[in-house]
Amino acid sequence: MSTILHITSREAWEASQASGRYRAPSLHSDGFLHCSKPDQVISIANFLFKGQTGLVLLCIDSEKVDSEIRYENLEGGEQLFPHIYGPINIDAVEQVLPFEPGRDGWFELPATLRGPAG
Repeated sequence: MSTILHITSREAWEASQASGRYRAPSLHSDGFLHCSKPDQVISIANFLFKGQTGLVLLCIDSEKVDSEIRYENLEGGEQLFPHIYGPINIDAVEQVLPFEPGRDGWFELPATLRGPAG
């Protein structure tokens, strides 16, 4: 299993339960859902979501996603990010973790995603 991660609001995730598919606003605006590999998610969270509360981290089994996944960088950098070109089927989401910043507004990788020494 290859795990990719997506940051969203708890409210948006809960709203997707009835339809069985999760869609983020970026699916309409960008044509895909932005995701990260575990070693990328904290830098993205601190850049885009610093200080925001009410978030969850979707832990997605990339092998179970029905939509196409492309690893790419569309902004000219060298890091490749997983982009999902369609909605996420709910059964591909293996785990939903609370994702709240610390008192200083910065995020840390949840303990369940850190290695034994992390």
